[in-house]
Amino acid sequence: MNAPVCKMTRGRLPLILSIPHGGELLPHWLAPRLTPVARQRTDTDWHLRRLYAFAAEQGASVVEANYSRYVIDVNRPGDGSSLYPGQTTTTLCPTETFRGEPLYAQGNGPLAEEIEMRKRDFWQPYHDALAAEISRLREQHANVLVWEAHSIAGVLPRLFEGRLPDLNIGTHSGASCAPAMREAVIAAAAGSPFTWVADGRFKGGHITRHYGQPANGVHTIQLEMVQAVYMDEQAPFPYLPDAAARVQPVLRNMLDGALAAMAAL
Repeated sequence: MNAPVCKMTRGRLPLILSIPHGGELLPHWLAPRLTPVARQRTDTDWHLRRLYAFAAEQGASVVEANYSRYVIDVNRPGDGSSLYPGQTTTTLCPTETFRGEPLYAQGNGPLAEEIEMRKRDFWQPYHDALAAEISRLREQHANVLVWEAHSIAGVLPRLFEGRLPDLNIGTHSGASCAPAMREAVIAAAAGSPFTWVADGRFKGGHITRHYGQPANGVHTIQLEMVQAVYMDEQAPFPYLPDAAARVQPVLRNMLDGALAAMAAL
């Protein structure tokens, strides 16, 4: 690997912005094995660091993956278990795009030994960095919020029916954060011009479920946002500043509301 597994910005607020699927890099040993479709990295959560730049400017920490989720999905359990048993979902080391297109030329998919290597070299370092930042901030604050920033194409028939709401809030059905924080985020979404749902198709991935321990002062909330809200979903996936400017105040209200509720605990 030439680049580190993730980018880290340490802030002063009790807020960590985690962007596990923003990475675009492919290791030199992997790229030649992938299909042309895979090399487009369509399933990337594009431009989220830019979209959430206001949070970093205010003092949030940011942990963002550098490598594509096609290498390994750091938001899936390390044992490969499903987050949504019985539903079509993505895996630890995916072999298909969200649309069911093959990622690998025939016979080039990862075997068990290689998956273990990817867990050691890519998955574990992301979690080490995130856990270390949570620990650092917990030494300074009674409570810390990990905001899981995600985005996805609005229509993916293989994964869900119809079109997703614009804002998909995930709190592991209320288990990953204090109730008042969940209510504050929902209130911000409900007061916006965007469609929304809480703990619907997306209840939070591995990071939300694993690190969300409200009783221990760590609260996690995932926001899975439809990409068309702030960017063009078609290649080359450009950022749309005017559209982004309409949703950023809503994101700010969500974060501010969750932090205010957390401060009142």
